[in-house]
Amino acid sequence: MLTAQREQEVIALCQDLIKVKSLSGQEGEVMKVVQKAFKKLGYDNFYVDTMGNTIGIIKGNLPGPKILIDGHLDTVPVSDPTKWTMDPFGGEIKDGKIYGRGSSDMKGQVASYICAAAYFAEDNKRNFPGEIYVVAGVFEEIFEGIAAGEITKDITPDLVIIAEPSSLNLKIGQKGRAEIVVETFGKAAHASKPSVGVNAVYQMNKIITEIQKIPMPDSQEFGGGVLELTDILSDPYPGSSVVPSYCRTTFDRRFLPGETRESILQPIQEIINSLKEKDPKFDAKVSYEKAEDMCYTGNVIKAERFFPAWNFDQNNPLIQKAYKGLTNAGLTPNISYHYFCTNGSHYGGEKNLLTIGFGPSSETLAHVDDEYIEIDQLNKGMQGFYSILTEVLK
Repeated sequence: MLTAQREQEVIALCQDLIKVKSLSGQEGEVMKVVQKAFKKLGYDNFYVDTMGNTIGIIKGNLPGPKILIDGHLDTVPVSDPTKWTMDPFGGEIKDGKIYGRGSSDMKGQVASYICAAAYFAEDNKRNFPGEIYVVAGVFEEIFEGIAAGEITKDITPDLVIIAEPSSLNLKIGQKGRAEIVVETFGKAAHASKPSVGVNAVYQMNKIITEIQKIPMPDSQEFGGGVLELTDILSDPYPGSSVVPSYCRTTFDRRFLPGETRESILQPIQEIINSLKEKDPKFDAKVSYEKAEDMCYTGNVIKAERFFPAWNFDQNNPLIQKAYKGLTNAGLTPNISYHYFCTNGSHYGGEKNLLTIGFGPSSETLAHVDDEYIEIDQLNKGMQGFYSILTEVLK
């Protein structure tokens, strides 16, 4: 399957993707690179949905399962190019590594499975049972899983492969992520006479103190839950000689399978209720952060920042076939869990579609200066995707 020509093709596609800047909501130009690749590699068809996801389609000659391979092409920004020793958008190769923003998160992975699916279909002359759907997704960096919801309106896959970097290991779950907003409402007053006001920051301090006492759930597989304050704002700001009448904090909550929207907010709401009983002037509320943005297609994407956890049994027959495919490719994958959030929050968490994670490169290379993907990992990842398809679509 792996030939010198094919190795060069996947390297070139990875470089072409890196060379196009593609912040969230600005992925239109990089999708043109993907569409060109679909045509060159002989995909049966492709389409662009309302969010801007581009989905390539390869159909076998026989009926069978639907396999969806998911990846995103939006990237985080390059905040300070002077900290890079390589061109962030050059796709340059040095010492067996392809450098550039998104190389490991996750343009390299997208290049590897776009090529792998095409080579699998070509080598088998499409004489396989099933259908392959290859996703080049949008807006994952900001809205994990939200744009993916548009994909499952039309496709119900039997297996989803999240191609985020996994160091070529097999992932069968992930923690969920939520952004929790706590607000306190006070009464403005001149700082020289604070007794006539209610300081919203002091009120927030009371909540923060109690929130730090909330016990987090724990599990052998996923480790412990997390509830961490990430920002705090007061109003008015600057507050020269003014008692702040409003305070807002955001907490990052990493949670385990089985926890729900309601169960996560409940202990914070109980703290607020208790403080209100003790102090009639106390006023606060807790909610999930909400956000919206514009897709490059012109459509609005919006969501509550609650992205579910997911977890599947490693003994599931399709997961075992995927694992066998990786071992057939000469890989030695561990079965473990993503420690970060992915589009699996939608596929596995919301829709309960059988979902696994597999991709080349290390999770630790995402979002860093001088981001890169090793060519050896890129090629092994391509072989891994090819072998998963070979085993699952027998």
